[in-house]
Amino acid sequence: MRDLRADLAGLWARRRDPVVALTLRATVASTLAYVLATYVSSQPAPLTAPLTALLVVQVTLYSTVKTGVRRVNSVVVGVLIAIGFSSVVGLSWWSLGLIILVSLTIGQFVRVDEFVNEVAISAMLVLGVTQLASQAWDRVVETLVGAGVGLLFNLLFAPPVWVDPAADSIEDLARRTRHLLLSLAEQARQAVPARAVQRLYEARGLDQAVADVDAALRQAEDSLRLNPRVSDALLSRLVLRTGLDTLEICVVVVRVMSRSLTDLSKRRTPGAPMFPSELVVAVEELFDHLGGALVSFAVLVTTQVSRNAAEAEERLTAELKAGWAARDNMARLLLEHVRRDPDAWQLQGALLAEADRILDELAPEHRSERLMEELDRASAQRAERFSFLGRFRRLLGGS
Repeated sequence: MRDLRADLAGLWARRRDPVVALTLRATVASTLAYVLATYVSSQPAPLTAPLTALLVVQVTLYSTVKTGVRRVNSVVVGVLIAIGFSSVVGLSWWSLGLIILVSLTIGQFVRVDEFVNEVAISAMLVLGVTQLASQAWDRVVETLVGAGVGLLFNLLFAPPVWVDPAADSIEDLARRTRHLLLSLAEQARQAVPARAVQRLYEARGLDQAVADVDAALRQAEDSLRLNPRVSDALLSRLVLRTGLDTLEICVVVVRVMSRSLTDLSKRRTPGAPMFPSELVVAVEELFDHLGGALVSFAVLVTTQVSRNAAEAEERLTAELKAGWAARDNMARLLLEHVRRDPDAWQLQGALLAEADRILDELAPEHRSERLMEELDRASAQRAERFSFLGRFRRLLGGS
């Protein structure tokens, strides 16, 4: 008994985990849908209602509404197709194949997306019983009950906002990139081709990390849509999205830097320094400030409190200022080194260009400009989406 209570307590403690939240919400909504369907359907076991609720209930309210509309649409279309077929032909191998073909074809035009197969499934299930038309419409009623319960459940018990997990994943990506930059700085002290190749693989592995962060951010964006507890959903979504876009560009640039250092290490004797000692120190200093700027930028875009945001912006500004100073110092030393040893000057110069790109991408003014562009684009899309209402109003007004 104690073990059961401990398990339940642990499950409740993890209620904000996406998997646990979806499991609990889907279970409760499906049970309620079945209980309600027993009163409105003539079927002895109206399992379509809990099945629909199970498929409709999602982690976010926006996903629930979207999934519910598509599923109801697919079921109704499938039932109508089956009723039409049953009035002409019965159930046979060729009529079954024909109704599947027609259902899948029509499903592509009724905008049900991932529920295209549901159109054919509903048509097949109903075709065998449409000698009694009430059974076909019971399936429609049960589907409406299940979708309605799933939607109402998420309206009354609003799903959590998944912004914090997305913010944590953005900061984790920035810290992983900073760790890689520090490893690349160590690589500049000793040219070991095997280590350089390993760092290059780590840099390429950040692509998967970006994809994971993008998935977490999409879930956060969905949780902000139609959520009554969020007043500035559009701004919050765009701040996180533009922040991730900037970090993704920086990750790509770091991968290019890793490739440049890998090529430089192959040109040197294994174990020998890649640069003179004073230039190695300059590289380490620059990469350290680049990593610090990345982390400060991630903290800035994920901070909600204005005071903390101001502190994060001050740290970012300080890191960028120190980064530009370190970049200028490295450029001066690198120019002297290239004059003495012009071998592979293009790779060495590429490191400066790539550092410039990161520092420029992380600049606060660049972020503000990008955010304003996205706000303008979102406003234009919203105005275009609802422009037909204005035309309808003008038409009624005679102007």
